[in-house]
Amino acid sequence: MKKLVAFTGAGISAESGIKTFRDSGGLWEEYNIEDVATPMAWHKDMNLVLRFYNERRRQLETCLPNDGHKGLAELEKYFDVHIITQNVDNLHERAGSSKILHLHGELTKVRSCVDENLIYDIGYREITAGDVCEKNSQLRPHIVWFGEAVPMMQEAVSITSEADIFVVIGSSLNVYPAAGLLNFVPSKASLWLIDPNDVISPANRNITVIKEGASKGVKTLTERLFNMYEK
Repeated sequence: MKKLVAFTGAGISAESGIKTFRDSGGLWEEYNIEDVATPMAWHKDMNLVLRFYNERRRQLETCLPNDGHKGLAELEKYFDVHIITQNVDNLHERAGSSKILHLHGELTKVRSCVDENLIYDIGYREITAGDVCEKNSQLRPHIVWFGEAVPMMQEAVSITSEADIFVVIGSSLNVYPAAGLLNFVPSKASLWLIDPNDVISPANRNITVIKEGASKGVKTLTERLFNMYEK
């Protein structure tokens, strides 16, 4: 069974109603990055950071996976599908995908400030100042903030380096180190990009571009893959 690795960004969840950070009308127009998504922000105004992520969690609870998420889950019938996502939502899980690596953390989880291995699944409930772990340390969002290391990066590189098919969906390819994963895609692998916008792709790789949104794009991808790898 061919190994298909899908690298997903904010664009795949935008169709589900989750705001992206970079697009017009996106979250960064309402909040400064420095105020809600950095270690300094946490130390400066913990309550603001907690409120920001509580809002994101409430929004996520009302959102549903779209056909892009569902289409990737369906592909597991035919390929060994691995999802590497920059997204912190749980829409891939809710769509039925079974192998998901979250590079930037998970919105429905929190962790201890003194022991990063103490991680708790809180679902969609809020966390506030005074909510502590078993070591009596404040709980923080289980999110990789700007300026922090990406602990799952090496595992993502390992998965990518074994891909037969590598698909980028809804990512601007501007956020590093995640965007650097393209450097680890085997030369023999077929490389695909699904995005309705113009995305600058690496000049040294042959990339098949499907200029569509996630839902329609994954459907188109599926049809083309079936033609290439008939069962």
